Amino acid sequence: MGGGVMGAGARTRVLVDATAVPADRGGVGRYVDQLLPALQEVGASLAVVCQARDLELYGTLLPSADVVAAPPAIESRPARLAWEQVGLPRVARAVGAQVLHCPHYTFPLRAGLPVVTTLHDATFFTSPEVHQPVKRTFFRTWTRASLRLAARCVVPSRATLDELARVAGATRERVDVAHHGVDPVSFHLPSPEEREQARATLGLAARRYVAFLGTIEPRKNVPALIAGWQQACRRVDDPPALVLAGGRGWDDRVDPALAAVPDDLEVLAPGYLPLEQLAGLLGGAEVVAYPSLGEGFGLPVLEAMACGAAVLTSPHLAIPEVGGDAVEYVESTPGDLADGLVRLLTEPARRAELADAAVTRAAEFTWAASAEAHLRTFARAAAG
Repeated sequence: MGGGVMGAGARTRVLVDATAVPADRGGVGRYVDQLLPALQEVGASLAVVCQARDLELYGTLLPSADVVAAPPAIESRPARLAWEQVGLPRVARAVGAQVLHCPHYTFPLRAGLPVVTTLHDATFFTSPEVHQPVKRTFFRTWTRASLRLAARCVVPSRATLDELARVAGATRERVDVAHHGVDPVSFHLPSPEEREQARATLGLAARRYVAFLGTIEPRKNVPALIAGWQQACRRVDDPPALVLAGGRGWDDRVDPALAAVPDDLEVLAPGYLPLEQLAGLLGGAEVVAYPSLGEGFGLPVLEAMACGAAVLTSPHLAIPEVGGDAVEYVESTPGDLADGLVRLLTEPARRAELADAAVTRAAEFTWAASAEAHLRTFARAAAG
């Protein structure tokens, strides 16, 4: 990396808009919460505007940054979007920002300074059927606006850049790839105690289990996983439980699929789990299954890899860019998922091989490297 660009990036005064971060820290929350401390570590001159509930958190995480609370009224999404257009540029002027980073698609159309937006995936264009119509229209509109009007855009994978160039007119010279990292504090090889704590929290009866982690929405393909797991259970001794961890999205096929699971099989849907329990959940699983129909990056795959899991996932969009040769790929149909689960559940040597490879590959994805890539983008935006 060029020292001149890094030097310029470190001196560029950047305001990061963290007001879109949800209270449960999923999605954009995980990205912002990990990126900001890493930016501080690599020398960025930071100011952050956030919701009032996050003021103490970011003040603690970012002792050398200026942290500003937005008005309490913006807890409502419509109010936040309206404030973004008028109030956010005022904050940028007040903190002396040279670049404004908007990490979740939307941005002020008259910001008065260069704007960098993060576009997390292209599936609103490539897989419209897995998104609610209102969200599909909203994010398509703002993606196109960002690609046209922002000084620069950031995407988390080359696959996302390729798709946005193909379907949304992205100009490659104005879009930068910055892979996400993995937090080694939360995602690591778990101790036996952490594994047992996860089991106890879940109330697992089965000796072994298959785990899924992610928002349970149509794109994650959870009903196909439920069906494939049931098929696999009929083909193996000592059938594993299925644990579906994550917040409930809007997939109305999941409840009927769960209701149809026979009583002799164990399936748990514990909902959102705190970060400190996830290493035990993922690292204690016989297999982590993530049969997504498409991802802009695939952070749950990377996090499972860092916990030493044998991961079964799909070969779509950005997931192979993350998993490389350290995960097992199958198509996202119930039959293919069943075949993949049977293969891994009955081959401990293959599981061990994948687990070792996964830990090694996951270590290549750091938030420090992501922060350095963002700094270069900020410098280009300021200079451009």
